[in-house]
Amino acid sequence: MTDHVILFRERQRFKQFWLWIILLGAATVFWAGFIYQVILGGQFGNRPVSDVQLAILLGLMGVGMPWFFYKMNLSTEVRPGEIQLRFWPFHVKPKIIPLHLVRDFEQVIYNPIGDYGGWGIRWGFKGKAYNMSGNEGVKLYFYNRKPLLIGSQDAPALYEAIKLAKELR
Repeated sequence: MTDHVILFRERQRFKQFWLWIILLGAATVFWAGFIYQVILGGQFGNRPVSDVQLAILLGLMGVGMPWFFYKMNLSTEVRPGEIQLRFWPFHVKPKIIPLHLVRDFEQVIYNPIGDYGGWGIRWGFKGKAYNMSGNEGVKLYFYNRKPLLIGSQDAPALYEAIKLAKELR
């Protein structure tokens, strides 16, 4: 019965303003090219592709790429005895971290670019990280592998939930 109790739940999305400027700026180039070449009848670029190829590129880069980044999310759930992480679309099923494998954990403020090379699922010299935005999280230390950082917009609540989940297991 206690397996269904959720002590903490968070779903994060990419919120970085600069990321959306880049994504939407790139999508706008494909939209402009499509409108100019297919609808207005001009030639887009020095070596234009066919209208069909441009329509495919518009679908992939002008619609698909922004939609992909909009739908991408990191779900974190803390339950008694475990943490479930799911970074959609890369994890079909949640990655389950049994808390009996966690030696210690701490709430941290980190440098996403300097420590892990950015946001997302990242590997660095300091271990692995799952993060979407911000610079706060909880770092898990294991008995037999490198540390794992879980980024959170509410790191104190995540820390307290992990503490309680470890006691309840």
